[in-house]
Amino acid sequence: MGMSDYVRGLREKVGNGLLFMPSTHCVIRDAAGRLLLVRHVEGRWMLPGGAIEPGETPADAARRECWEEASVLVEPERILGVYGGPEYEVTYANGDHARWVVTIFSARIVSGEPRPGDDETQDVGWFLPEELDALELSPASRQTIACVLEGVPFREAEWQPD
Repeated sequence: MGMSDYVRGLREKVGNGLLFMPSTHCVIRDAAGRLLLVRHVEGRWMLPGGAIEPGETPADAARRECWEEASVLVEPERILGVYGGPEYEVTYANGDHARWVVTIFSARIVSGEPRPGDDETQDVGWFLPEELDALELSPASRQTIACVLEGVPFREAEWQPD
């Protein structure tokens, strides 16, 4: 899908400057306990998901993104965690700068067979947790998946008043 009209409009105002972006991703497991991952056209594997559009609920964004990226219709079942921080900051090839705040859902597939569904996705695959170390993942994806697998729903607060 690429950049939404909403983000394109913001980029016209702020250029490549930092945008904070709400997003959602899904942890989808098969009967063998493997995780469904999508491989972005830039080469990295990630949980299926992406930006929440204006007027869209996080659950609807999770469902839409899984459909667009992996050609599966999912039912989000519960929130596994919410993550953000320095690892979730990225500068894209075009120079756009963003920092993501990510809501992670567990979800189940209700229809469809996993396959690349849009021009952002080059591959889809099922992976056991022990296979993830060998994959090219962003620091954010690696941290998110590790937290989810360990049952850590968020990073503990470190901020202190002066």
